[in-house]
Amino acid sequence: MLDVVRELLAGDHDEDVLAVVEQLVSRNTELELLLAKVREQAKNKSERVSREQLDLFLDKLRAAQQGALAKASEKLEETAATNGGREELAKPAKQPPVRRPPPPELRRVANEIAVPAPERPCPRCGGERTCIGHDTTEVIELVPAEIIVRIDRREVLACRACEAEVVRAPLGDKVVEGGAYGSRLVADLVVKKYWESIPLNRQNEALERLGLSMPSASMSDQVQWATDLLRPIWRLLMADVLRSTVMHVDGTSLPVRDRDHPNGIVTGSLWGYVGDETSALYLYTSTGKKTGQAAGEMGPEDFLALRKGPVVADASNLFDASFARSDLIEVGCNMHARRYFVKALEANDARAAVPLAAFKTLYDVEDAVKISSAEERLRQRTERSRPVYDELVAWCLTYQPMEPPGSLLGAALRYLLNHRIALTRFLEDGRLPIDNGIVERLHRRPAVGRRNFLFAGSHAGAERAAIAYSVIATCHLVGVNPQDYLAEVLPRLARGIVLRDVPAMAPAAWKRSRDRAVPTP
Repeated sequence: MLDVVRELLAGDHDEDVLAVVEQLVSRNTELELLLAKVREQAKNKSERVSREQLDLFLDKLRAAQQGALAKASEKLEETAATNGGREELAKPAKQPPVRRPPPPELRRVANEIAVPAPERPCPRCGGERTCIGHDTTEVIELVPAEIIVRIDRREVLACRACEAEVVRAPLGDKVVEGGAYGSRLVADLVVKKYWESIPLNRQNEALERLGLSMPSASMSDQVQWATDLLRPIWRLLMADVLRSTVMHVDGTSLPVRDRDHPNGIVTGSLWGYVGDETSALYLYTSTGKKTGQAAGEMGPEDFLALRKGPVVADASNLFDASFARSDLIEVGCNMHARRYFVKALEANDARAAVPLAAFKTLYDVEDAVKISSAEERLRQRTERSRPVYDELVAWCLTYQPMEPPGSLLGAALRYLLNHRIALTRFLEDGRLPIDNGIVERLHRRPAVGRRNFLFAGSHAGAERAAIAYSVIATCHLVGVNPQDYLAEVLPRLARGIVLRDVPAMAPAAWKRSRDRAVPTP
């Protein structure tokens, strides 16, 4: 190819040279995309780029660049270095390895170990030796779970004097009146199925090892009844998310079995919403479209029609009509913007190291202000993050005219510049987050479920999954053990409630009531 170019340059064949160069650029772009796909299969899913990697690529870039591009990179590097860096704690002096003691809150159980019978007599006189003490060692051990039969003995009271009405103690906690299974067992089934992504057949094997053979139909029924009981909590979470100060939205796919479809399996969607980082909501739709296609479904456009205020989302065209409204404020996800540059760097494009260094500085600032007030967060962002982002945009504007739009770096430049207004909104309001990571992290649970379950059994089952994910994810956000929560709330829901009781049963309110009930030491 080089020989062909030399021959063309020797003559008057400028157009032919340009055609050859265009072919090379196009072929290089194809190879970049192919390499990126190969790397995607084996890459570090955290998208973490170490400081050492960035320095290596930056050194390579400095040696190769010159002119306006070099100046833009140098200025962005300098601004990022000036405002970046996390506070490093002094490392303690290295100590010899010491075994850590068992946690003090664990229950201590005595394990008496006697001297074997042949060694108990005294070897000199033959008399029985007397215990003069014990050598004590703490060993961390596991006590297996135990399946028990809880015998509910309901007290019955009567008045012997006048033989008035007899009164009985209330029924014991169960999810289904007249059922054979207790609420904690059912709560364990639900949490393991949806949060730990353990299919019911594997849970059945674990129960059999504990001595209980539970029919698969009974397990499915218990999960179905439990998720149906949680609908009032799910609707409450929906209202909480809609009226939150800041709302997040992101979708993930969910294969669903559909007997009426020619393929037998359709790809539905779980739309995840988070309000103020304390309430989580999942809504199921039978398609990936922006509006619901079946009765009762709410797509993202349907749901956002009920919302006013800031919404954090990626730049999907599914949200375009919603964000065209003046009362709905689009907040961009810088995690998505950064991800494009990571892909370019993984394809060995050293130029992507410069914007990634800038993103590292931006996240250094976020780490420093994550527990600060909104006012302090805005001040820090204005002083440290704003100059970095301005230089990042300037760097992209310098590079874009010279970069083929089909390359990986070209795609990264295009995404950031096309959506820079939404991406920089976090710099104008201290309440707004820098990215949509909170929803993406919650999506890991349905993602593991897709791999373990392969598909939901029906559209109704997929909706029940959305209910379970909503309640358990909210427990996760507010720091509540979901098994404890479900074990207490499900029987109350089964006994029947009125609407005014529902707010007190939300995970956050339930946690507050339990905290008040615990006496202060």
